[in-house]
Amino acid sequence: MSDNNIVLKGITWTHSRGYCPLVATTQRFSEVLSNVNIEWSKRSLQKFANQQIEDLAIKYDLLVIDHPWAGFAAASDVIMPLDSILPTSFLKDQAINSVGESFNSYYFNGNHFAIPIDAAAPVAASRPDLLLEKQLSLPTSFADLLDLALTGVVTMPGIAIDTLMNFYMMCCAAGEDPFLSNQVVVSQKIGIRALEMLKELADRLNPQFFDWNPINVYEAMTNTNDLAYCPWAYGYTNYARSGYADNLLNFHNLIYDNENKAMRSTLGGTGIAISTHCKNVDIALKYIQYVTSEKIQRTLFFDNGGQPSHREAWLDNHTNKQSGDFFKSTIKTLESSFVRPRYNGYMHFQDNAGGIIRQFLMQGGKASKVLSLLNELYLESRKETLI
Repeated sequence: MSDNNIVLKGITWTHSRGYCPLVATTQRFSEVLSNVNIEWSKRSLQKFANQQIEDLAIKYDLLVIDHPWAGFAAASDVIMPLDSILPTSFLKDQAINSVGESFNSYYFNGNHFAIPIDAAAPVAASRPDLLLEKQLSLPTSFADLLDLALTGVVTMPGIAIDTLMNFYMMCCAAGEDPFLSNQVVVSQKIGIRALEMLKELADRLNPQFFDWNPINVYEAMTNTNDLAYCPWAYGYTNYARSGYADNLLNFHNLIYDNENKAMRSTLGGTGIAISTHCKNVDIALKYIQYVTSEKIQRTLFFDNGGQPSHREAWLDNHTNKQSGDFFKSTIKTLESSFVRPRYNGYMHFQDNAGGIIRQFLMQGGKASKVLSLLNELYLESRKETLI
């Protein structure tokens, strides 16, 4: 390698979906720009959710982040605002072709602090072969789900962060989005109902799920013949692709609540951001435009295990044919998904709230007490914004 080569460092997360498409697109990008190399490191899914980005921004030029970090980025000057340094035509294309609110989710205080590279939300997954073998049907309502859970074939992710995302979803199902107030997470009536719904389902499942994230769920579903249905977990198109798992999964939009309204998921996915310490911003911007373009998203990015963020890639015949129609079968859920808060301080709430709910699901107690603890934590997280 020549001494004149430009080297950028990036940080992503460990799963094939998060790492392999970036390595593959970087390889081709480096072949086109022969004096450029981007070296990717990876961190665990748990660290992706809660590792402080100010530490990462010192070490890396490109960061793959979750959208709730946008408020912290705006307040801390560790991530570059992108609206004034990316072409207007590019930003317009990203906005028009956003899957749900993916593009807007990285916008805070007048700036985008990342561009979506991957779109995801909790969706349903099934083993159609096992359901057929056991003569069971896919549930269409929450009541159906509770009945199916009694057969022992249902699971869901139950670690703290996923439990919190499920709580948000249940609040929406019960009739109110969380965080509409600056004082409480959600109204008392809705919060208690959401907790009770989660507890009712959790009590019918094998408690092993409390130690599982979405990847653990999908590995268990594809590597054993014990579990046939998961009602909600962040979708991974990989597990619907031939060659990736021994037993492939089908993915579905979420079920309906008991009032015949489609349940709303909690938006996830990832965005790609540039550290304010980056010395080669022009190259970083070129890579962002390259890797998030329609052409690359529906070909090289997807073909190497990625889960695109560009809407045209979600509607593309090639991506759907290779993934058992994963994208066409779940896009409705993503387009209606709840967007988490982005105020500076929210991450403190997210890092700690899920454990409170998880303990209630595992050990029981009063839902009203759980809600009080969540409200205390919420006010604590908002201290700086309420001054």
